[in-house]
Amino acid sequence: MIAKEDICKVKEKVDAYVGSKVMIKANKGRKRVVVRQGVLESTYPSIFVVKVHNELQDSYRTISYSYTDILTNNVELSLCQE
Repeated sequence: MIAKEDICKVKEKVDAYVGSKVMIKANKGRKRVVVRQGVLESTYPSIFVVKVHNELQDSYRTISYSYTDILTNNVELSLCQE
């Protein structure tokens, strides 16, 4: 079971990356994995928001993930090397 303290620790770590370029590796189920690069826009009490550039339409999209996704290994968040 996931404790509230664990979620708070993950949120604190994600807060340090706000404004940074990050790489998201998300497990969408049935052996589908999506890898995207974007900028970590903001964090909220239960979710964080990543702004991703869509190269096909030359537009931006915002995607939100929960901190429990990180704890359950459905999402991996890493800092990009620039």
